[in-house]
This record gives sequence, C-alpha cells and structure tokens, in this order.
Amino acid sequence: MFWTRPIDDVLGRLARQVSAPLRLVLWDGREYKLSESPSVTLRLKDKRTAAVLARPSFLSLAEAYISGDADIEGDMRDAIRSAEALARVRFKALFAGGGRSRHSRSEDRDAIRRHYDVSDEFYALWLDPRMVYSCGYFRAASDSLEQAQLQKLDHICTKLRLAPGERFLDIGCGWGALAMRAAERYGVDATGITLSENQFRLADERIRAAGLQGRCRVLLEDYRDHSVATPYDKIASVGMFEHVGLHNLPVYFGSAARLLRERGLFLNHGITSSDTRNGRVGMGAGEFIDRYVFPKGELPHLHRAVHDMSEAGFEVHDVECLRPHYARTLEHWSRNFEDRLAQAVAVSDERTARIWRLYLAGCAYAFEQRWVSIYQVLGSKQAVSGQSDLPLTREWMYRA
Repeated sequence: MFWTRPIDDVLGRLARQVSAPLRLVLWDGREYKLSESPSVTLRLKDKRTAAVLARPSFLSLAEAYISGDADIEGDMRDAIRSAEALARVRFKALFAGGGRSRHSRSEDRDAIRRHYDVSDEFYALWLDPRMVYSCGYFRAASDSLEQAQLQKLDHICTKLRLAPGERFLDIGCGWGALAMRAAERYGVDATGITLSENQFRLADERIRAAGLQGRCRVLLEDYRDHSVATPYDKIASVGMFEHVGLHNLPVYFGSAARLLRERGLFLNHGITSSDTRNGRVGMGAGEFIDRYVFPKGELPHLHRAVHDMSEAGFEVHDVECLRPHYARTLEHWSRNFEDRLAQAVAVSDERTARIWRLYLAGCAYAFEQRWVSIYQVLGSKQAVSGQSDLPLTREWMYRA
C-alpha cells in the first residue's frame, strides 16, 4: 500500500501533461492510458521500476527496458515517440552540453571494438548483403535497402571522380563494401583502414573471395598512424568522424590532407549535430547512446566540420544533406531488426538485443525529427593557390 498513493499521483500528473500512444501496466495489473487508443504497452515489473516514471528520461526508460525490469509491446516507433513525450515532462531543452572525451589511440580502439565487434552475424541480420553500415541513397521511396546502399557507394565514387589506376583510401572502411566497389567497378587501387578486428577479418575474406586482392586491401590501423610513400589521389571517410571527437577534428582532417596529393579530392560523409553549439541530444538520449552503444561519440555541427576541414587546407566544393535518406535507411534497419529479433538474441544475448532494438528505432526517430543530421562534404586539397581540377558545374555528380 505504500506505493499506491505516490504512483497514483505520478500517473495522474502524467495523464494530465502527456499525450502519447501509451498504455502503462503495473506489476499489480493496474492499467493507465495516456491516449484513447494506445498502440504501445509498457509493462513495469515491480515497484522499484515504477519510480522511473517520477523523473523519466530516455536513459532511465531505456535502462528499465535493457535490464528486463520493463517490457515493450507494440510498435517501436510509437514507443520512442512515447518516451519523448514522457521525457519532455522533465526536460525543456532538446540539446544538452557535455564534457568532451579524450580520444587516445587505445581509447578509440576500445570504443570502436565495443561498437562494431558484437559479431558479424549480428550485423548481417539487419544490414544489406554488402553490410554497408551507413546512410543509403534513395532515388525513389520504393528503393530497397540493398539498392539504396549500392546507389550510395556509386554516388560517392562518382562524386570523387574515381578513374582507373588512381589510388583510393577509405578511412573507417567497415566491412569493405566501398573499397571493393571502387576497385571492381571504377578500376582504382583501393585501401581501407579500420580499428575493428571483426570488420578487418571479414573484409579481407570478402576481398579474396571476389578475387580483388591484387588491387584492394584492408588494414587494421588507426587513421593517425597510416602513412604512404605516394599520396592518394582520392580519399573517402564514411561514418567515421563521429568517432573522432570534437577536439581531434583538426588532427583528423589534417591526416586526410597529409595523405592526399595536391588537388586530390576528399569526401567526408558523417552525422552532425543539429545544435549550432555542437551539443548532443538531451533528455537522456545522448547519455544512453554514449553509455550503451556508441562510446565516446561526439557530433559537430556542420559549420564546425566545414571550418576544421577548411583549416586543414581543403577547399569545400559541395555540401549535400542526406538526413531524409538516413531516416529511411534506419527505418529499414529497425524493421529488419524487429523481424529477426529472436535471431538477434540468439547470436548475441537478450540485453544486447534490447539495446540495439531501442537504438535503431530511436535513431530513425531522431533523424526524422531533425535532432541530428548527416552531410556529405566534398573538398579538394588546395595547399597551392590556383584552380581546382573539378568541372565548373555539378552535372558530373549525377551522370548515368
């Protein structure tokens, strides 16, 4: 009886302040609806878990689900929308500041491996067959995930004007899809680097299976340590600079400039904060991602990325926002994950599957709501004054 009055008071306040497609079911069977026709049920398993509702945040709600103290039934998209409505009762600001992380080589290696080395089988359940773990490029809403990812790879290669015989570097190459496509379709000599041992092993296997080992390779190496005798003609970095850290952006872009020939092209494809002060998403969402999924990740605003890229000696020629494309990509990933949830548990464990279920659905919602965005920024190394080697118009980016 001790909990009856306090929880009634809390739920009464929520019912007055929150409109969400949510049904709350308590440990004793009592139910509370936050709308006329709720599509999601949140089951709280004990009295202690109910305390989360007194000061709800994305983090506290997520931790209750991850620990198994709460269960979610229904559409995950509506579950995330309901979590936002609850969290806004406590938090007014969308963005929050945060202390900046150190990004030593060992710390970055550990963070990367924690995120990417769950298992190749785990990622294969919900990614496309090439295992491209970055934003797709949709030419039509009906495009499949596999089609959109191939279109993205070709869009990058076309933007970089890759030509046979050129030397190409992919910083943060994942499972090698871009490097392989660049070598096979565009005739370049491609090198990819990653800090993930799982990605390195599978990428190497795939390169050999495709017979590309003579002109495509992957190295297990930190971008700060990579060096070559002859500079690359073109460099891409896809989904990498989110791991770099705000204070390390000059080092990151400086490394790309160091490895690139004069007038060579560099394309940075990365997630950005929508907050001009480089803040992370508030209401506990940023803390959840940092603690459980993406340790030490920091997102700059677009202006910070362009500034630091320019300071490193790049002339920026093109900026393309892909936010709608990533929202759609994440919808595909989240749907795939839902369809194979039992398999995800089998190849990892219940806790890991719960974390990623929340993460993928939450990220789809975040991109849809413009809490975060993503841009491709194309620049050329311009250490010496003069014209770039690019055409005068952008028509070449969209040639068939």
